[in-house]
Amino acid sequence: MRHSKTAEIMEKYAAKRRLAELEGERREIEVHSKIPETLEIDRELRGTALRILKISASGVGIDEKMNDLRDRIATLQKRKADLLTAAGFPADYTETKYECPKCFDTGFVGIDVCECLKRELAFAALEESGIGTLAETESFETFDFSYYSDDDLTIMRRNFNILRDFAESFDPKKPQNFLLMGATGLGKTHLSTAVAKTVIERGFKVVYDTIDGILSDFDAERFKGTVDEAEIDKRFYESDLLIIDDLGCEVSNRFSVSCVYNLINTRINRNKSTIINTNLSYDELRDCYADRITSRIFGEFQPLLFTGRDVRRQKIEKYK
Repeated sequence: MRHSKTAEIMEKYAAKRRLAELEGERREIEVHSKIPETLEIDRELRGTALRILKISASGVGIDEKMNDLRDRIATLQKRKADLLTAAGFPADYTETKYECPKCFDTGFVGIDVCECLKRELAFAALEESGIGTLAETESFETFDFSYYSDDDLTIMRRNFNILRDFAESFDPKKPQNFLLMGATGLGKTHLSTAVAKTVIERGFKVVYDTIDGILSDFDAERFKGTVDEAEIDKRFYESDLLIIDDLGCEVSNRFSVSCVYNLINTRINRNKSTIINTNLSYDELRDCYADRITSRIFGEFQPLLFTGRDVRRQKIEKYK
């Protein structure tokens, strides 16, 4: 079972922030040893906060005293910069150099999440979702229509537009379910990966897994005790979007059929969006699963048929 990396990312931020501060302290000590006057300047600058409190508490001539203090700070800062440059150092040599100057490596600007942390969380979510390196190459922008023609092209453009619109306007309060049907190599994985990537980048929780991977986690929870029920619930039942790949490729038995039914039925009842990819036809799905499963799927999922020639085979033929 894959766990959230949020805590790991925040630990990483704390570590790099501390490293930046330690490096700043090292440079400051270096400068103090070479230019003793800067030590006195820094001591006076550090006492600024206390002086502000005293001025505020005095209640007399606050504006004038604050203006004098600002002038004094500016004078000290300029003197220090002049001393540094005269000694061959950059004027800002002792300032802490954070990786992100907006949030100072805290991940937050005020109460808002900084763009740098948003990127980190998005990358982690892509990895955690299960799509892994697929996200690097498979997106809506990289989908190639040149491998389709005639009616197949018309069908694929429709599928593409439906799924892109769904991803770009994804709203967990307005659940939609899709059943992507067709032979291997026709673009189901590419477009479902593109959906996952887009929805994740918009800040929602997505899980992308094969039916075998899902059943493996259910098995670990039920029989081995290596995964607890709360993890199963959070990952498969409560994610904003679940994408189930290769439905119908699993070994069918009472346990697997029960898990598939509970998974699909629970997400429908909880109003959670789900996408299912399968290589099976309607009749093959009915042969593979009991009516209570197929009736839920065909009653609650919008079917999208993928047709044409195997794109992977066409790519191989192109380079022969």
